[in-house]
This record gives sequence, C-alpha cells and structure tokens, in this order.
Amino acid sequence: MEIPHDIINTFVFLIAVIDPIGSVPVFIAVTRGYEEREKWSVAVRATVVAATILIFFIFVGEFLLDAINVPLSAFQIAGGIVLFLFALTMIFGESKPDEEIKMVSSGKDTAIFPMAVPSIASPGAMMAVVILTENKRYTLMDQMVTTTVMLVVLLITFGLLVLARFVHRWIGDSGASIVSRVMGLILASVAVDAVLEGTKLYFDL
Repeated sequence: MEIPHDIINTFVFLIAVIDPIGSVPVFIAVTRGYEEREKWSVAVRATVVAATILIFFIFVGEFLLDAINVPLSAFQIAGGIVLFLFALTMIFGESKPDEEIKMVSSGKDTAIFPMAVPSIASPGAMMAVVILTENKRYTLMDQMVTTTVMLVVLLITFGLLVLARFVHRWIGDSGASIVSRVMGLILASVAVDAVLEGTKLYFDL
C-alpha cells in the first residue's frame, strides 16, 4: 500500500513528523528572557530556515541520491527505519520537547539550533519530504500539493511559536509530551508502511 497522498493524510503525516506543538516548550526555553520583538524574530528565522531546508530536500534530495546511484526504494527503506526509530524515541524515550530543551545553550544562534534544526526540520522531516515527493510515484502537481501542505504545517508551527506562552500555559510540558508521543505512534505506523513499500519496489514484488 502506497503512502496515501491525499491532502488530509499528507497533512497528518507532516504534522506528526514536524510536531509543531512539541516545538513550543523548546521555543520557550530558547527565548527565556527575550523581549517580545526578539521572540518574534527567533520564530520568523527558525520557520524560514526550516522551510528552506525542507524545500531544498524536496527539490534536490532525489537528485543527490541519483548522483550516488542509490535507488529511492533503498532510501525509502532506510528512511522508514530511521523514521521508525525516531518515532520510538518520541513514544518510549524522552519526549521531543525534553530532549531538545537540553540542547539549548547560551551564546549560539538558537533560531538555527535547536529551533530550526532539529526541532522543526528534523532528520525525520527531511526524509519524509523526499519520500512524499518521489518523482517516479508522484506527479509535479502532487509534489506541489505536498510542498504547499508542508508550508501550511510550518505556518501553523510559526503561529504556535508566536503564541507559545499561551499554548504552554494551556497544555503545559506534560501536555506537549503527550501530544509528542501520540504523534510518534502515528509516525511509527507511517514508517512501517514506507519500509514495506520500499521493500516491494526494491525486490520488484
């Protein structure tokens, strides 16, 4: 069974792998003591950088694989395995917010690290957008739809970052952790499907 490519399923998939709510506690930790204008600047830069990275992987990722003679089916299997391991850390390990808050350190451009990477544009998200825009499986229109949906998810992420104080007051760290684990469960099922599909394509079953 192919990874479903209708808008709703793509949206849910990208919400799970990007995990906008999971970025809220990270953003709060990163911007603690900042003025409102500085917080806005960090949110804008983090979202723009994450969007740039993911769009780069959408347009260039498959060409890089072709250049080193790696079939996309093999990448799909590897990507599915990595996504599955990433999902397991979200479910059983430290939740995404807890893990990434530990990366916060002073004296660095926190809009880039850890906000843009790996909080928003995680390795799992990079692999996901490549899998969802495979040239042989999806038309140019499909790929544009996926890119648009991804940008909508990033816009939602930006909105949650801007409203981080209110969102965090409403759900708290524990709420963000629960959401992250639920998203991990969804991501794990999608990852398994990606491995099965990649195996079928690789062995021409």
